Amino acid sequence: MKVLIADKVPAWFSRSLEEAGCTVHTDPSLDGPTLTEAMRAHDPTVVVVRSTKVQAEQIDAGNALKMIVRAGAGVNTIDVAKATTRGVKVTNCPGKNSSAVAELTIGFLVALDRRICDNVADLKAGKWAKKEYSKAEGLRGRTLGCLGLGNIGREVAHIAQAMGMNVIYWDPFVPADAAPGCSKMETALEVAAAADAVTIHLALVPATRNLVNEAVIDALKPGAMLVNTSRAEIVDKAALVRAVQTKRIRVGLDVYWTEPAANDTVFADDVAALPGVYGTHHIGASTEQAQDAVAKEAVRIIRTFLDTGEASNCVNP
Repeated sequence: MKVLIADKVPAWFSRSLEEAGCTVHTDPSLDGPTLTEAMRAHDPTVVVVRSTKVQAEQIDAGNALKMIVRAGAGVNTIDVAKATTRGVKVTNCPGKNSSAVAELTIGFLVALDRRICDNVADLKAGKWAKKEYSKAEGLRGRTLGCLGLGNIGREVAHIAQAMGMNVIYWDPFVPADAAPGCSKMETALEVAAAADAVTIHLALVPATRNLVNEAVIDALKPGAMLVNTSRAEIVDKAALVRAVQTKRIRVGLDVYWTEPAANDTVFADDVAALPGVYGTHHIGASTEQAQDAVAKEAVRIIRTFLDTGEASNCVNP
């Protein structure tokens, strides 16, 4: 069985598949037209990607293609509808990077509350501003609202509770008794109105696109915190900009509406440049622990498919 890996993976990943009898070609630089050409040239049965997009053009270029493995959780970078019409299975590795994303989310909450990035910038610039940076409110006893209480949301809620925060959440697929000590709200709007900080842990699907809209953002308290480590398109960008400028909303972003396709390229985003907005480089799942766990799950999926023909974690059965 031929496997095409179109993203960066640990060195042992390819060896493990080769030991199972697969022919493996790895090229992390593949993207768009070059991925299309590689699909034609290697005609793989399985394609493995992390952030690389697999669209209709690439799917049609692979005559032997039977399965696309997303080495991560979200599959919004894959044309699942096209894959389904071609009879191609799309699988993912849910829950394997939950701890990494949750850790970054909590880091944002602490950093925003204590304005850590601004502290560091002023110190490096030779400015001592202890009086200004001693104004943090603290997180204990405050209310955290989680939009989405799947694997990542539950991890965030658990850590937040350990820090003494009260946790409320909205998730139509999670029953009220699924999260001990957490209170379920009926709408995202209710969460925004009641919380001191809101974190987003939702997949990007038609129902969640712009879910955090103008009404939800307007319901946030002045000076509240909003952290998004899921997908940028869940948030109404224009409404967020207005809230930062007029309500002093503090924001932590690991995802953006337009992201560079490659490393070391110029990045420009009007939200990320605003005062009170902290940003990271879409690194939520990028810890060695998380990437190792995801890679092991991807190998398990491929070896199971090789041995049995079954696709674990198939999102389009």
